[in-house]
Amino acid sequence: MNGKATTTRTRLDRGRSALGPALELVHTGRAPTRAVLTAELGVTRATAGAVAAELEALGLIRVDSNPGAAAGSQGRPSHRLAVDGRGPVALAAQVHADGFRAALIGLGGTLVATVPGSVTVSADPAQVLGAVVEAGAALLRESGRRCVGAALAVPSAVAEPEGTALNPLHLAWPAGAPVREIFAERVREAGIAGPAFTGNDVNLAALAEHRHGAGRGSRDLLCVATGHRGVGGALVLDGRLHTGSSGLALEVGHLTVNPEGRPCHCGGRGCLDVETDPLAFLTVAGREPGPEVSLLQQARDLIRTAPDDPGVRAAVAELIDRLGLGLAGLVNILNPDRIILGGLHRELLDADPERLRAVVADRSLWGRSGGVPILPCTLDHNSLVGAAELAWQPVLDDPLAALGGVPV
Repeated sequence: MNGKATTTRTRLDRGRSALGPALELVHTGRAPTRAVLTAELGVTRATAGAVAAELEALGLIRVDSNPGAAAGSQGRPSHRLAVDGRGPVALAAQVHADGFRAALIGLGGTLVATVPGSVTVSADPAQVLGAVVEAGAALLRESGRRCVGAALAVPSAVAEPEGTALNPLHLAWPAGAPVREIFAERVREAGIAGPAFTGNDVNLAALAEHRHGAGRGSRDLLCVATGHRGVGGALVLDGRLHTGSSGLALEVGHLTVNPEGRPCHCGGRGCLDVETDPLAFLTVAGREPGPEVSLLQQARDLIRTAPDDPGVRAAVAELIDRLGLGLAGLVNILNPDRIILGGLHRELLDADPERLRAVVADRSLWGRSGGVPILPCTLDHNSLVGAAELAWQPVLDDPLAALGGVPV
């Protein structure tokens, strides 16, 4: 092989290996221009241009070669890069105690279409997941988009590598239900292309927030959230979701925060799971839960519409104290550089941020030394966005292999 051919081959190989990292940089908003992409990848301008052009040819990003110059700027502005809003999508779904939701999500965590499902979740996971996939398949048909894969978020620890729901306590599903296998079968039966994944809903919410929301820029991110029932936690360490040796890390819902408290489904008493979820809030506030809307929505509505009600104030204070105690213990063990709160916990933070931060600071060594930032999650449907991240990951790893494109 002559020297020119060798140089061309090397450039092609370098460009191919850079496709995935380049796509992830655009996907997470860290490379808004070709100049930034060049610097982040550590390649030449020519290689960065070839990589961007190939990603555009694959229908994944858009390259604006004639961007307007910012006021007061000098020199020729760099090509701007953005995800292609008309490109492929991932099918994401979430099942929770009050129903399910299916969505189509593009690169950049962009919600393309979504539909809520039935408010009744049966005890048969096969029946529920069949309905979930049917709703998602309908969205895909209406959109006409290419699908890169499908992923499901469930309110349970998901044991790896089997993909079983270890403790779907609030769904009345059997422990150890093979949710990934069932979901993958339904996806194949629906003719949906691409691999199928399953994960814990709070783990996936943390992943989404780390890439696209309140956790961006954090290295060691702790996420704690309560949705429709129960409490979940997740940890992103050095930019990667930490799931432990078998997918069961950060089951924070079963930290004891009130030894004389309510009985928990796990057999314990006073766990975070039953002391700081929407049902606990309604109980402390002296409200009888109604069937009209979800428990989460009822609790949210109370906090937002009746903040001066004595029962509501008492419930906010009690749940903040319990939550703060749990967070302080986690801070002492994990030493995160940021905490984000989702679901009802986000509402509690908004209602009295100083009280929560004071409890955490008072009970944690790290808090006393300066305080760990505690922020609300910012993404709508973050568990769905996180599920889509699972489906998008093979494309982010190797766009050519995942999409069957041609080499750079």
